[in-house]
Amino acid sequence: MDRETHLWHALDRQAVLDALSSHEIDGLTTEEAQERLRRWGANTLEEGKRRSWASVFIGQFASPLIYLLFAVAAVAFAMKHTNDGIVILVVVTVNSLIGALQEGRAQRSLDALSRLAVQTARVVRGRNEALVEASDVVAGDILLLEAGDAVVADGYVLSAHALAVAEAALTGESVPVHKVCQPVPGEAALGDRTNMVFAGTNVVAGRGRVVVVATGAAREIGHIAQLAQQAKASQTPLEARIAQFGRYIIWAAGAMFVLVIAIGLARGISLGELVMVAISQVVGMVPEGLPVAMTVALSVGVQRMARRKAVVRRLSAVETLGATTVICTDKTGTLTKNEMTVTHVVMAGGRSYEVAGTGYEPRGAFKHDDQDVAAANDDLLIELMRACVLCNDAKLLPPEGEAGAWKPLGDPTEVALIVFAMKGGLNPAELREHNRREAELPFDAAARMMATQHKTEQGVQVFIKGAPEAVFDLCAGQDHAALKQAAEQMAARALRVLAVAKVTDVGIDQTTGFRAFGSSATLLGLVGQMDPPRSEVKDAVMRCRAAGIRPVMVTGDHKATGLAIATTLGIAAPGDEAVDGRELASLSDPELARRIDKISVFARVDPAQKLRIVGAYQKQNHVVAMTGDGVNDAPALMKANVGVAMGITGTAVAKEAAKIIILDDNFATIVAAVEEGRVVYRNIKKTVLHLLSTSAAEVSVLMVGLMLGYPPPFLAVQILWNNLVTEGVLTVNLVMDPPEGDEMSRPPIDANEPLLSRLLRRRMFFMVPAMVVSTVGWFIWRSQHNVPLQVVRTETFTLLAVCEWFNVLNCRSETKSAFTLSALQNRWLMGGLLLGNALQVLVIYWQPLAQVFHTVPLDAKQVLFIGVAGSLVLWVEEARKFIARRLGRAAQA
Repeated sequence: MDRETHLWHALDRQAVLDALSSHEIDGLTTEEAQERLRRWGANTLEEGKRRSWASVFIGQFASPLIYLLFAVAAVAFAMKHTNDGIVILVVVTVNSLIGALQEGRAQRSLDALSRLAVQTARVVRGRNEALVEASDVVAGDILLLEAGDAVVADGYVLSAHALAVAEAALTGESVPVHKVCQPVPGEAALGDRTNMVFAGTNVVAGRGRVVVVATGAAREIGHIAQLAQQAKASQTPLEARIAQFGRYIIWAAGAMFVLVIAIGLARGISLGELVMVAISQVVGMVPEGLPVAMTVALSVGVQRMARRKAVVRRLSAVETLGATTVICTDKTGTLTKNEMTVTHVVMAGGRSYEVAGTGYEPRGAFKHDDQDVAAANDDLLIELMRACVLCNDAKLLPPEGEAGAWKPLGDPTEVALIVFAMKGGLNPAELREHNRREAELPFDAAARMMATQHKTEQGVQVFIKGAPEAVFDLCAGQDHAALKQAAEQMAARALRVLAVAKVTDVGIDQTTGFRAFGSSATLLGLVGQMDPPRSEVKDAVMRCRAAGIRPVMVTGDHKATGLAIATTLGIAAPGDEAVDGRELASLSDPELARRIDKISVFARVDPAQKLRIVGAYQKQNHVVAMTGDGVNDAPALMKANVGVAMGITGTAVAKEAAKIIILDDNFATIVAAVEEGRVVYRNIKKTVLHLLSTSAAEVSVLMVGLMLGYPPPFLAVQILWNNLVTEGVLTVNLVMDPPEGDEMSRPPIDANEPLLSRLLRRRMFFMVPAMVVSTVGWFIWRSQHNVPLQVVRTETFTLLAVCEWFNVLNCRSETKSAFTLSALQNRWLMGGLLLGNALQVLVIYWQPLAQVFHTVPLDAKQVLFIGVAGSLVLWVEEARKFIARRLGRAAQA
């Protein structure tokens, strides 16, 4: 038998068995199974090639800024400035080590998360039942399935007894699919192949016998995994900004080198001294601390997110969340609890009840007209609850121990009915003991009903539950207009509606099935269930909206149900639309682009359509985060700018495709991650501002001094000291700043915004001149008073360091005063300032260092004056912030 592609679902059972050379009763022999395993390989997916630590380390060098630093180091070595070249290379190496170690730590966290117990499967081998590892299952094996089993391979259903499979992880459909044993049309979509079971799903009710038709990569889960691998990962906004910024620095550094040489030669300075100064200025222009600062900022964000139950697989994805403008989120298990709960009941007589409580704990009051009522006082309600228990295959197991929780067993829809009856005071075990089941009609997907026959004190009774319109047809003797309207209203409220009826004078006939009841059934009422949203989701959605982020639901449910839940959670605004897979397929790309801003719910879409949705948003320059847990989410997780997988319910394929994994499957955690991403990016911008403003000040001081005919205010070694030591102890610590508190009230970071944004350039317009005026003014004033050049250079060198210390306080906020931000909030920064002061004292007063950097001791009076002069940049920026706050308040008024 060759494993050629078949439309297995369109064949009859015998044709499938013949094609697979298998037998329903005997199964395969052990020898046949082993031979097929050797021929086709294990029933597993190929793991992606894991990057070695060396490749991760080398990958850290792939940045224009790093390339420029290498070039500068090479020039330094060529000019015999060996120490300078070594220092630059050390900075680059440390940066790469930090990045590689952090990525390795994230991967280890993921590996720990992904460790799962070895799956097993029950198969028939030589007519005997055998328990084998899932990886040893082969095509032609007969799988034995029952409630609670994981499906480990794709298979054709040979026999089924109330067999229901939860396929949410594969298709996104939250309601379990009841399986049948007859062929379905060849063009049937994956979710409509009711005679098939698929790997990655779980049996929630009943039992069945299945012949395996596909294993390994040939399974549907394998096809989707291949689609995910083909999706090209997007470059993050941070990576794009760094690349663009690096290109600007390269051009600016080259221009500055030529300009310094030209001005120096015009002033009569020797070429040797000029080259030395020019090289130092180029090094000063390159923000050496920026790569390290970025890595540290992202690493700090990763650690903070880990404390908030998120594992980051790609370091730069932290910042990408801060730029997110659209979150495409799955519904089942992400926005909701994936627990069906009865919330509304309408009796045949028109009386209605609201049922309190969520989850599987059987506690909750009944209300009628907003008044608490006792369920026992309504005989019809009691009869309805009896029917819900007896026409039911599910169980609810009590907690084990004081801290235990109620454990559901079976279809969530049926479990919800058990919980509903227990809230009304019924004991399911006793009820079933005194009303034993004599016969049953398992749920029929075509009839959309199930029925059970019981021997009761009132005689033989049959209870029926199913889709309202189907049950109504069996109760033709009653006027159901009001109940039909009630069912429509309940569906519009995102409730899954079941009708419940009983028959007292007709028993079950397996031959005629539901037709035997004709119109003799008596309707008891309607039961409305919902998968309750997580309690924190609505607030999380509101925070997204306030932050300028648009949440969009991508669900396997019906579009009306999805839209109702999306409206309840605030995802869908008035006038928003819901579009299902068929409608989406009929839309051209231009039509989708025109309508996409009004679509809040995409329902019943396949994996390829999810890719199209993500791509449509990206074409409109949105930064897309895609959340999901199922195999069907994996391609879109890969395509999205940042994919976020669920850690508890997420499949291995989804986790592999994602850049971030949420350990608690909580949508609110994603919003917290977005906030952390914004904090990271803001701290990076603070660092960029500090580095560039001080570097620009250094270059400007040199240029002004040269153009005015003065000797260079600094020596090359002093400039290098300033760049690599004084700035270094502040830059990394600045990225440790805590949140300012308004991160989620700001719009998303513009994905096209350059690293040196307009706001940063505007702030530098005030900062740089203030530092230049202080430094050059001091240098000229002291030189004109015939102070020795070595003393003036020492003072100017120190003054520039003081300017940088004051300026780092400026950079902590765009509008808030440095005096309102508690210095102790960032103890790392305060420690850096103290260390910077200590190092500056050493370089001036400790003779070994003073000789190397050509400094002389300063008296205390001059140090005090230098401190006052250096504070000018602080007062200038404080004035700008004051005006900005006034203008901001005026704009809001």
